[in-house]
Amino acid sequence: FQIAIRACFLGFVFGCGVLLSFSQSSWNHFGWYMCSLSLFHYSEYLVTAVNNPKSLSLDSFLLNHSVEYTVAALSSWIEFTLENIFWPELKQITWLSATGLLMVVFGECLRKAAMFTAGSNFNHVVQNEKSDTHTLVVLCNPICGVSYALTVWRFFRDRTEEEEISLIHFFGDEYLEYKKRVPTGLPFIKGVKVEL
Repeated sequence: FQIAIRACFLGFVFGCGVLLSFSQSSWNHFGWYMCSLSLFHYSEYLVTAVNNPKSLSLDSFLLNHSVEYTVAALSSWIEFTLENIFWPELKQITWLSATGLLMVVFGECLRKAAMFTAGSNFNHVVQNEKSDTHTLVVLCNPICGVSYALTVWRFFRDRTEEEEISLIHFFGDEYLEYKKRVPTGLPFIKGVKVEL
């Protein structure tokens, strides 16, 4: 009964969000938000039911996540309402809202993929004891692994060089002497090349 009430409530919120999304009012982007939020909570329960039914409970809806989560949600609703009343044009930047919606969809797909990948190892509650069914799950994505490693390496190489230029500018010879004695500590990244 409690499950049905929560699922019905989330379905009702989703339906209201769909109606708002297609309305010609300044609230249509809030409709997108309502659809996203209700779908997130419902799918948390659904994926847990499919993936790890032993850990399934009413809390799997994550509706009572935490006080902080509730305060954050209420604050966002109040802020949206006030801004929509006083500055409705701020709420009609469709490209910005659409970008946000795409980010939400991507994040939600990524989260659900992670839940399915973890299988019965996934639980909304941090486990303090290892059960017999727990296994270490590792994705074997060699292309992404290499691509991410190269991306991170390039980021830190560029960042190190940028920071070192500033440090040389700030401290001059003092930093150059330090640089001679202390390596960056990052693999294959030597920093700025200085001709002495």
